[in-house]
Amino acid sequence: MLNITPNNRLSVLLAHDSEGWQDTVRRLLEPQGVHTVAVRSGRDALDVMQNTQIHVAVLDQQMPQLGGLQVIKMMRDMKFAPPSILLTSHLTDHLLHEALGMHVFSVLSKPVDLNLLLDALARILKRRYASRWPQEPESH
Repeated sequence: MLNITPNNRLSVLLAHDSEGWQDTVRRLLEPQGVHTVAVRSGRDALDVMQNTQIHVAVLDQQMPQLGGLQVIKMMRDMKFAPPSILLTSHLTDHLLHEALGMHVFSVLSKPVDLNLLLDALARILKRRYASRWPQEPESH
């Protein structure tokens, strides 16, 4: 059964192995009306996205089990890929090229500048959701 977030709320997956980082981002986003879902591994990220409506995925490249790009590739193969922001502590031209080739919306270096993360989320909201909180599908 699909878990749906409350109407008119952006749902952001935070897939990062640092609980402290997740808590910081959650405290920043939730007062703005953003629903966050935190996981600590790539496999957990895939499980969440199969069962919960996620509008944006923020994925760490260096997670246990599956890295961020592996998760993005698997999401695309399963046809449920939301816009993604990839976080990495080892940004190389090769990684950037690979990420952009997979249509990753943004690649941010770690430690993550929270202003850059907020900017990337705002750009996703503007481009993908026409500057409005996503609407839930109507039930029939």
